[in-house]
Amino acid sequence: MSRPDHKASGVKLSFEREGIVVSLAQIIPLKILREGIKESRKYAQILGSIRAIGLVEAPIITPDPKHPETYFLLDGHLRIEALKDLGITEVECLISTDDEAYTYNKRINRLAAVQEHRMITHAVEKGVPENLIAEALGVDVATIRRRFRLLDGICPDVINLLKDTTCPQAVFDILRRMAPIRQVEAAELMIGQNNFSLMFARALLVATPEKQIIDPRMRKRPEGSGVTAEQIARMERELASLQAQVRSVEESYGIDNLHLTVAKGYITKLLGNARVVRWLAQNRQEYLSEFQTVAEIETIGSMDVIAE
Repeated sequence: MSRPDHKASGVKLSFEREGIVVSLAQIIPLKILREGIKESRKYAQILGSIRAIGLVEAPIITPDPKHPETYFLLDGHLRIEALKDLGITEVECLISTDDEAYTYNKRINRLAAVQEHRMITHAVEKGVPENLIAEALGVDVATIRRRFRLLDGICPDVINLLKDTTCPQAVFDILRRMAPIRQVEAAELMIGQNNFSLMFARALLVATPEKQIIDPRMRKRPEGSGVTAEQIARMERELASLQAQVRSVEESYGIDNLHLTVAKGYITKLLGNARVVRWLAQNRQEYLSEFQTVAEIETIGSMDVIAE
């Protein structure tokens, strides 16, 4: 099969076909890393991954039109910092052909537990040692083994329901104690309430009929411990109160939400202009950092900020 002619079809490639090896000294970041980022778990994982298996995803750069042999960094700021900390002086990069400074990697979300399980399973099946996976993810081998067995005893319908959610891994241990039909009910309740907390899962387990528990002995606790009927009733009242507060906020902040959405769109458009970003980086770095934070907000209503 012949390769499609992008020029003939009118489709513009976003990157050069071949990457280039660039000295880190030639790369100018266009993003200021927030304070304390190097102490975060995410940075430790990136550092461990590069140390163990090398750089998986190449940074994105674009040439500086005013200074030959100099490049602006569009995406990969944490990776570049990790390379510097590891004493590496060169890196293979992809060259962007768009005059765009702020669209790369902005839709990345935290990896869901089910997705992480599948990634680990795939790596193990391909023969990657558990200790190498653990080092790359910055965890111990026992944790990798627990994540590998994450979906044992979980109903396929539940896996499909929770595959893209932020459901904690410990919640799957709770669901595993329920019969498949109750697992589905519990998963639907968590999705309906948008509540994937361990406490909510435990409350659902306690409220589960005896016949829908895989092993009733697993639910028994010493007298005076665990979740009581009174605590469940209190949680239900607090949940109802919280839902009422949420409805109130949705009604009273509708206009403000609209204003914030318009403002975010305007700032995002500004940051889409490479010349504006370069000027801010050189003259008003404090503004650039705040603008980037606003533009990275995924959902105005929940103020979810997606970092690199």
